[in-house]
Amino acid sequence: MRKNLLFIAIMSFFLALAGDIQACTSAVISGKVTPDGRPLLWKNRDTDYAQNSVKYFSGKRYSFVAVVNSRDNNPREIWIGTNSAGFSIMNTQSYNLEKIKKNEERGSANGSVMTLALEVCATVDDFKHFLDSIKKPSMIEANFGVIDAKGGAAMFEVGYYKYTFYDANNPKDAPCGYIARTNFSFAGEVNNGAGYVRYMQEDKLLMPASATKEITPAWIFRELSRSFANSLLGIDLKSGNFNRPKTTGWFVDQDFIARKSTSCSVVVQGVKKDENAELTTMWTVLGYPPVSVVLPVWVKGGEYLPTLLTRDNATKVSPLCDKAVTLRDRVFSYTQGMGSDRYFNWELLYNEDKTGYMQRLAPVEEEIFNRTIPKLTEWRMQGRLNLDQMTSLYSELDHYVAEKYKELFAL
Repeated sequence: MRKNLLFIAIMSFFLALAGDIQACTSAVISGKVTPDGRPLLWKNRDTDYAQNSVKYFSGKRYSFVAVVNSRDNNPREIWIGTNSAGFSIMNTQSYNLEKIKKNEERGSANGSVMTLALEVCATVDDFKHFLDSIKKPSMIEANFGVIDAKGGAAMFEVGYYKYTFYDANNPKDAPCGYIARTNFSFAGEVNNGAGYVRYMQEDKLLMPASATKEITPAWIFRELSRSFANSLLGIDLKSGNFNRPKTTGWFVDQDFIARKSTSCSVVVQGVKKDENAELTTMWTVLGYPPVSVVLPVWVKGGEYLPTLLTRDNATKVSPLCDKAVTLRDRVFSYTQGMGSDRYFNWELLYNEDKTGYMQRLAPVEEEIFNRTIPKLTEWRMQGRLNLDQMTSLYSELDHYVAEKYKELFAL
């Protein structure tokens, strides 16, 4: 009995530690395998900072919009963003490129480097030159995904002194037209790092979808950002086998792409080579993705971003993210003992009666796409973004989403 109790205590300790890992999931997708020929950049951000917001920056050379930690009054670190030249960047923390010294923060420069890159880079090649020129050791340990307005799409595995470049448009680097990454690097130490099970799942979904050109922002949010499948275990919670009356409806948060620590999911949809870079669209889901919805963002007119996505200076949170955090905490409501916060109420998220939070919000997100895509299509035909229509759309979507959260969840 004493041995069993010791084992349980040790496992609880390691499960608690596992929650502190910054475990992001991402992909760079070439326009060659998307239905409209536009490249895509996706990131599910996992972090201890649950409250995220979108901020507009007037940069040295280029202006940009990006996801930041809401607590920061003057943020100099960004976690995914796009600039006025159509250059976009995101990162996932890598854990197998460098041997970290005692008391050294792993990848301490990752967020600030992306801020600088958005200020000065317009293309994938610019980012190469940027990495070549920065001071070494760079204090970077990350997989950086980038796309540009020239059709460029690439992944950089970057350490303190060198980087490895993978071109999503090159069949040698990306046979299926995409590059997926979690929290290990292919150029790093084999079988070290983190996120192998999540990588298996995203690759399993992306490979057939790339062959049939199904990959769109909506597809990514539906199939990847809110995935509750574990390829190693061979399970998918959405199958119905993990709901009442077959189970209690509770499950353990372990190696799903959507995790308690997921603070946002963003897809940057680039432009075709002959299109205006200002049409690059940052489709943004703030907060725990299963209980949040997407809103579109553009750099042009960035002073007028959707109110739901920007930080309220009084509360220091963005309204949409705060609503999502509230709902997430209802889902992860079991708090009895060490490690108990890894249990979540799957029945509350998704159930046979189709009353789960995720199921109730799905038509809301579909309506957002239905209202946005015709406008975006019109602007693409005109070759430019219409500022009056854009600000009107922001206002319309702010009101619609706020009313739906009030109606569905009294928030």
